[in-house]
Amino acid sequence: MFYHDKELQYKVRVTKPNPVFARMLQQAIGGIEGEIRVCLQYMFQAWGQRGPVKYRDMLLETGTEEMAHIEMLATAVALNLEGAPMSLKEEMSKDKMIGAVMGGMDPRHVLSSGLAAMAVDANGVPFNGSWVVGSGNIAADMYANVMAESTGRVLATRLWEATDDPGMKDMLAFLIARDTMHQNQWLAVLEELGGLDCHPIPNSFPQSQEVKDFNYAFVTTNIRGDGTPLGRWTEGPSMDGKGEFHIRRAEPLGGEPKLAAPDPRGHAQTEQMTSGGLVAKAKHKLGLG
Repeated sequence: MFYHDKELQYKVRVTKPNPVFARMLQQAIGGIEGEIRVCLQYMFQAWGQRGPVKYRDMLLETGTEEMAHIEMLATAVALNLEGAPMSLKEEMSKDKMIGAVMGGMDPRHVLSSGLAAMAVDANGVPFNGSWVVGSGNIAADMYANVMAESTGRVLATRLWEATDDPGMKDMLAFLIARDTMHQNQWLAVLEELGGLDCHPIPNSFPQSQEVKDFNYAFVTTNIRGDGTPLGRWTEGPSMDGKGEFHIRRAEPLGGEPKLAAPDPRGHAQTEQMTSGGLVAKAKHKLGLG
């Protein structure tokens, strides 16, 4: 169950409405780096969380906070759209309108939402649920959450740079601060799970079943044989302390794949049904047989 407080988590003020900035803010709502993504990600991770209940509770708390961030951003979009032109006809002679409509305002903020936010990104592309990660493995999910908060914080800092409105800068500074906390929060869970001892993920699979020549090998696919990108990942102890990094040159070890003839019920071409049919036909066309 969820409850709602009519007051915002943090103040949202717009000194000078900017329809173009409203469109940019849409990325922080419905984009892949946005708040809908992290909100649903934490919620679905929580609803499927098995194991210590504290992780479920923590995820629910944070996912619910992300709802408040969506509310703040949606309010910011609406405030930035106040006074925006509703049609070309009524404002045709005004530079302000031309700058807003032709200079970057999203027309769907007029046509579809009536000067309000939408569940879309800055290009009007609807939010995509496939971005939501909930694997059922707490360590894997925490890394996904660090990535989500990191890219979200990058976006928020770029939005902060893109506006000179003091109210918008203040709101974004708050969201940036929360991204700082959430990145540290998910890393704290990983430390509690054992830090690097939780690797490789899942740590419940016996490594004795792995192909051992490859589990700590950097496979270089540079066909020239030079310029292999040397670094921490090519020599020395592996990050989990369970192996040694080394370099292997890529080589074909699997042989040439050979597939059975087409199943007649799949209705391939007749030439495909006979052994060598396609090869013979190709040779004939090339005058080779």
